[in-house]
Amino acid sequence: MSIFELEQETLHGEKVSLNQYKGEVVVVVNTASKCGFTPQYEELEKLYQEYKDRGFTVLGFPSDSFMNQELDTSGEIEEFCKINYGVTFPLFAKSKVRGSDINPVFDILTKQKKGLLGGGIKWNFTKFLLDRDGNVVERYAPKDSPIGMKGKIESLL
Repeated sequence: MSIFELEQETLHGEKVSLNQYKGEVVVVVNTASKCGFTPQYEELEKLYQEYKDRGFTVLGFPSDSFMNQELDTSGEIEEFCKINYGVTFPLFAKSKVRGSDINPVFDILTKQKKGLLGGGIKWNFTKFLLDRDGNVVERYAPKDSPIGMKGKIESLL
């Protein structure tokens, strides 16, 4: 199964089909507003701005799965991201990225590309780079800088 077969809820509560991103190079990332890696929003936005006109997007999935590091409401998350990092790439409703109630997006991605410790998401800002068909090409650890993905992104565009 591909993530492009799924629907997800945006921060505004709208259900959207991820099929609209099929044909684009995509970075899927689980985010958090109160994490040591939160400044990566800035680099993710830079990548989005640099490549969006060439068929690239970033899909952000705020998550509270790790030590209560996400804000409570969608409005707070959106405001934080825009004011502090100028985020304009798509953000989805807060969701779980591990456990029995894992968001299906992350269930699919972690099965396609297991991490060093067996597959599950271990922390905020785990990044998955997908080709235009939705296949996971690379998985990046939370500590990996989004800018470090540029070469791989360019090769897929």
